[in-house]
Amino acid sequence: MKKTYLLAPGPTPVPETVNLEMAAPMVHHRTPQFSKIFGEAAEDAKYLFQTKQDVLILASTGTGGMESCITNLFSPGDKVLVVNGGKFGERWGKISESYGLEPIWINVEWGQAVDVNEVKAALDKDKDIRAILVQASETSTAVAHPVEALSKLTRDRDDILLVVDGITGVGVFPLPMDEWGIDAIVTGSQKALELPPGLALVALSEKAWKFADQSKCPHFYFDLKKERKNLGNQTSAYTPAVSLVKGLRAVLKSIKEEGLENVHKRHNRLARATRAAAKALGLKVIAPDSPADSLTGVFVPDGIDGAKIVKSLRDEFGVTLAGGQDQWKGKIIRIAHLGYVDTFDTIVAIAAIEMALKKFGHAVEMGKGVAAAQEILLEAY
Repeated sequence: MKKTYLLAPGPTPVPETVNLEMAAPMVHHRTPQFSKIFGEAAEDAKYLFQTKQDVLILASTGTGGMESCITNLFSPGDKVLVVNGGKFGERWGKISESYGLEPIWINVEWGQAVDVNEVKAALDKDKDIRAILVQASETSTAVAHPVEALSKLTRDRDDILLVVDGITGVGVFPLPMDEWGIDAIVTGSQKALELPPGLALVALSEKAWKFADQSKCPHFYFDLKKERKNLGNQTSAYTPAVSLVKGLRAVLKSIKEEGLENVHKRHNRLARATRAAAKALGLKVIAPDSPADSLTGVFVPDGIDGAKIVKSLRDEFGVTLAGGQDQWKGKIIRIAHLGYVDTFDTIVAIAAIEMALKKFGHAVEMGKGVAAAQEILLEAY
């Protein structure tokens, strides 16, 4: 027998109660019964995003939500400032290029957060830049970018937007949309929302909706103005992912019951425990000055192939973590602690890493990482 544990940064585990909610008999999407479910989910999503604005629910992954921001807010030829500190920052730029926008790249060393002063200098140099595109949590590098500081560069200007990929940030750490003045923010169902992949949630500020009135990029399925109009009738423009929306309503209700502040504290506690464990084991933590609470990245010891460790953990130990991408392939392990993850999931991940490192010949004091994590995890009790 081998029990499996899913501790990669998406898809993440789905609670049993939510699986049961989604397994209920299918209902027609153009009925009062489903409209009630859809409307409640959309309303509760405002609590998650900390906004009074509409939160649109799209049948899509998070990348579709990112694309919808580009196609609905900008026009071909528009200049956008792309914070490129990993695979998903790079994705903002690629989507922009696909629709004829002109990305102005700020290339950030992997494992580092963007320097706000560098962003400010770029905006001062070119007054035609229409947006900052940034990740709240760059999942490929486990870095948190300084969204609040970036918002101070844009919120008092009518001619520029702050567009945030919050796919592994929303529901993990504070990203108060209205308070900070974030103009567009996206998340996906398979991260902190404890659901299978298939939903993107997008919210726009009033300033962003004015940009949408002027956008000339082509779009049909991802027409956010059409989605906003239909949301007024508690429905979507096109066929929604019915079962996922039912699950979303259940997850959002549980988040409200726990309290968003407590949700953020839980993720922070798991993240601190994981980082403490890595340090106790002598592993170098990625982004020590700007770590994301959604996942922890660590470099594997010299002479050990990180890809083989990840494969062994998954196929032999039954513990799925994530490896590195591009130049970090085979060099890092990424341990997720977002969504439906608790104290003992974190202990399992750390214990499995200790055992795998020993299996691959690295000198490990077994239990040292687990003990360091336990000291922090005990705060919850």
